[in-house]
Amino acid sequence: MNALSPLERQARRRQRRRQELVRWGIRAAVILVVFALGIALGEALHDNPKPGGSITLERTVSLPTVPPGSTITP
Repeated sequence: MNALSPLERQARRRQRRRQELVRWGIRAAVILVVFALGIALGEALHDNPKPGGSITLERTVSLPTVPPGSTITP
């Protein structure tokens, strides 16, 4: 007969609970890592420029300066 004392049963229950918590913790960690990698991949794909996009050019035009007091007549 293999009867366990109440203390041994409690110890085994605690050990099983601890193992179960560790397993759930590992599962949660794996899920979070996969989620973070998915977000990182999505952001990386989103950051790439689309081919054939438009290019904007900005130039500053400087006009010749006129001394004060003179008039410009067309």
